[in-house]
Amino acid sequence: MHILVTNDDGVQAPGLLALAQAMRELGNVTVFAPDKNWSASGHVKTLERPLRAKETTLADGTSAFTTDGAPSDCVALALLGLIKEPIDIVVSGVNPHANIGHDVTYSGTVTAAMEAVISGVRGVAISLDSPEGHKGALDYSTSAWVGKQVVHQVMNDGLPEGVVVNVNVPYLKQNELKGFMITRQGLRVYRDLLDSRLDPRGKPYYWIGGDAPSGVVEEGTDFGALHAGYVSITPLQLDLTNYKSMDALKKWNF
Repeated sequence: MHILVTNDDGVQAPGLLALAQAMRELGNVTVFAPDKNWSASGHVKTLERPLRAKETTLADGTSAFTTDGAPSDCVALALLGLIKEPIDIVVSGVNPHANIGHDVTYSGTVTAAMEAVISGVRGVAISLDSPEGHKGALDYSTSAWVGKQVVHQVMNDGLPEGVVVNVNVPYLKQNELKGFMITRQGLRVYRDLLDSRLDPRGKPYYWIGGDAPSGVVEEGTDFGALHAGYVSITPLQLDLTNYKSMDALKKWNF
């Protein structure tokens, strides 16, 4: 089995290294990740400029590929032939923060896995629900272990066509996890604020800030599962059509 590991935090991110090391227990691993942080980049594909890729070395001495493109570019370049060996599954992460609810539309971690599924390759995204304001290095051992269990399951049992697996892991030790739960997207509550300032020349510039997002604790949702100490596994579909609304829209009189 050939596993492509990528992320949106950059090729030297510790979560990527932990995930790659866990994936090596399942098969042959190629790491291909951006050369900088692309957090909250969404589904980006670079078409208006050339992309450059090169080999680099991870902190454990193993080799990796990196590019000046986005996470989705890493997956596209690999699947389009930059990586010669056929890829069986793309695993993206480990992201240092949860990707739940509407986060999935912003997340470079999740959309990198979506890029794989668009190309007909299985895609899994792994994120860690680390505590807000955590000081010091994060412990990715549990999330990397969870990623290994999920990828093993996916490769054994398969996935329906057009499905991305979005995995979120509580910040707990492995023996503290309550278990695994199949969930739906929950409701993410954003508290964004616009901070308007003036630069030294008197010209305005803007920061989108505000408090960290929270969520609604509801049984059966990704946020609810994390809150209860469970690993959340959410199958996402690439078909965003709201079929229930089609009949209503067909009544429009153009």
